[in-house]
Amino acid sequence: MNLTHARMLVTGGSAGIGAAIAQSALERGARVVVNGRDEGRLEARAAELGAHAVAGDVGTDAEAIVAAATEHLGGLDVLVNNAGWGRRMSLEELDPDVFEAMWRTNVLGAAMMAKHALPHFRAAGRGAIVNIASTAAKRGYATGTAYTSTKFGLAAMTQCWQAELRPSDVRVIQINPSEVQTGFGGRDPERALDPKKLRSEDIAHATITALEMDDRGFIPELTIWATNPWSAEG
Repeated sequence: MNLTHARMLVTGGSAGIGAAIAQSALERGARVVVNGRDEGRLEARAAELGAHAVAGDVGTDAEAIVAAATEHLGGLDVLVNNAGWGRRMSLEELDPDVFEAMWRTNVLGAAMMAKHALPHFRAAGRGAIVNIASTAAKRGYATGTAYTSTKFGLAAMTQCWQAELRPSDVRVIQINPSEVQTGFGGRDPERALDPKKLRSEDIAHATITALEMDDRGFIPELTIWATNPWSAEG
């Protein structure tokens, strides 16, 4: 896909991976709408990027978010399902309200965004959905019951959509970042960055590269690891 003038909606676009993907797309000439729940934070980031902002919670407002974005863009070519959050909880600590809220954003929200984006892809005769999953979609870990289950769920949905949508020339791409230096999980987004560990720009690079493949082909899944995050010497 040639991203020049492509119409793109990026959820979770206020910071981190979502903002980096939006910036990279804009640099290639795409027209971008960024979405997030915190309207003030979203508007500030959109102004920095030169993107259009549409606030809302993907878990409850997906239809309205897509409607507002497509009204501004005049249609849609790419949906990036990046909105998501996580919290470590052991099995003994599982909080059903937190668990359910995580699923509503990470799984149901992504599904509803894709559902409401699909008619616009069909109208255009093509499209792309990028699901930002995680290496947690490939393997569980201690205290990861809630979060990894959402990412395994997103991975399963990705496979279902690939099977359903390829005959309609809609490409569905799953991106699996390993640990990325963002504010995810409550970490300080202003902390000094480790030069050996992944940054949001690395995930944006992989995402944009996958999208820019000619439409006759697509990359179903792409996993990004830091080469050697353990030591400066190793």
